Amino acid sequence: MNSKAKTYTKKEAAGYLVGMFGQNLIYNIVATGLYFYFQNVICLPAMALGWIMTIARIWDAINDPMMGTIVDKTHSKWGKCRPYLIIFPAIIGVITILTFINGNYAEASSTAQKVLIVGWAAVSYIAWGMCFTVCDIPLWGITSLMTEDENDRSKILGLARMVAGVGGIGVLVVQIAQALAGAFGGDMQKAFIVTVIIMTVVATILFEFAGIFTRERVEKSEKSYTFKENFQIMLGNKPFRQILISGILRSPIQLLMIVAMTLVTYYYANGNIMNILKYNEDGSLAGIDFKILIGLGSVAIGLFVGQFVAMGVTPLIIKKVEKKTLYNIYSIAGAVPFVLIFVFFKVSGGDLTSTAWSIVIGICMLFASAAFGGINVLQSVMIADCVDYEEYYNGVRTDGVFFSGQSFITKLAAGISTIISSAVYAFVGYSGVNVDKLNKAIENGANFITYDGGSGVGKYAEAMFFLISIPPAIGMFLSALPTLKYAMTDKEHEHILAELVAKRGNKPQD
Repeated sequence: MNSKAKTYTKKEAAGYLVGMFGQNLIYNIVATGLYFYFQNVICLPAMALGWIMTIARIWDAINDPMMGTIVDKTHSKWGKCRPYLIIFPAIIGVITILTFINGNYAEASSTAQKVLIVGWAAVSYIAWGMCFTVCDIPLWGITSLMTEDENDRSKILGLARMVAGVGGIGVLVVQIAQALAGAFGGDMQKAFIVTVIIMTVVATILFEFAGIFTRERVEKSEKSYTFKENFQIMLGNKPFRQILISGILRSPIQLLMIVAMTLVTYYYANGNIMNILKYNEDGSLAGIDFKILIGLGSVAIGLFVGQFVAMGVTPLIIKKVEKKTLYNIYSIAGAVPFVLIFVFFKVSGGDLTSTAWSIVIGICMLFASAAFGGINVLQSVMIADCVDYEEYYNGVRTDGVFFSGQSFITKLAAGISTIISSAVYAFVGYSGVNVDKLNKAIENGANFITYDGGSGVGKYAEAMFFLISIPPAIGMFLSALPTLKYAMTDKEHEHILAELVAKRGNKPQD
């Protein structure tokens, strides 16, 4: 570590990472759990769901630079990021719960009720996104204020990405709610609401740690800028502009997280995770269905282990490999396992539930998610480098605005992915009352893989496998194009950072 540089303590790092876990727990409860809830529990029409989430995400993406500007203009005794991390987690928690408190579209008896249900879904979700932005920008932006040491910053960002990945257990809201449904007489909606309340309260408490235990050690720019000026600063920064375009082109990668929960629940567990348990005719427990267990386990291990391993090793690899080189390797090579997923689906005749095929798909998921995880770490580190680049060449350090770019990429990508998935689902008829009919058919003994929803046998399953493979593969490949000639080398950044540290007066004492 650079002994001249100011940096965080272990306590501060721990507090930040606990808060990061809490924030991502909430994020995944909504990003995956709410999507599943809207689509498969209260059965909103596919295109209504698509437009709600797409409009909300695009507005959030536009709103992010605005919030970045507000952060950079903030003056308080706590700094410019911490006030938002202290005040807003509780507000986000309340709105998270409110997004799930809605009616059931499939059971609505009048047009007015249906409009009210869709309207509440839209308003509550947009409100959630706006409040989440208020904390998301400061949560990532504070990393460049906690330390001046490049290695420490890469380390905290790498750990943050790993912890954010662990926060992905928020997607288990679906399985937990299904497991609890029996206690509510099979009412899946009530089970979801109770599960969300419990998980969100815990997550909110953990989220608060990021504001309470961190400290800002790097001085902010004395001059503040308008939204227009900040927008010009972002677009004028060539390496940042390249990362931004690359991230937008990679947008379909978000389909992996949006569709995965519905796919594993319906394709491998035939609509309910509790099907993993087998019962005798008298109702006594007979054991575990290992075919379902292996299918679910292979996909889950592939999705999560691949990301965690890549997130853990990427900060080590970039000490020896140029960041842009590794970024492009992840992008181009990562497209291959995505393509193979759909190829294997077609080769198998649409049934990948055997042990052998489950393991093959799990391996594809492992490499695909590893590329995804590695890129996420590199994106955060490279954006932090862009902040230094801007300060060195133009004397401007707008951490909040630049890290709003990361949130912008994520949210715009989610919006684009949602409209893609909704269009495909609408095309095959996996929408609204048809989903309710599917659920009832499964309860009466139908098999999701062979179910004919009116568009052909197995078309729902084919649509899901298509969504998690072909669009993400195209996006991954295209995302390498803007960064093939990345504007800042690692050697140049090392020089920039050393000059900035010296300029701030952190020279060794004689």
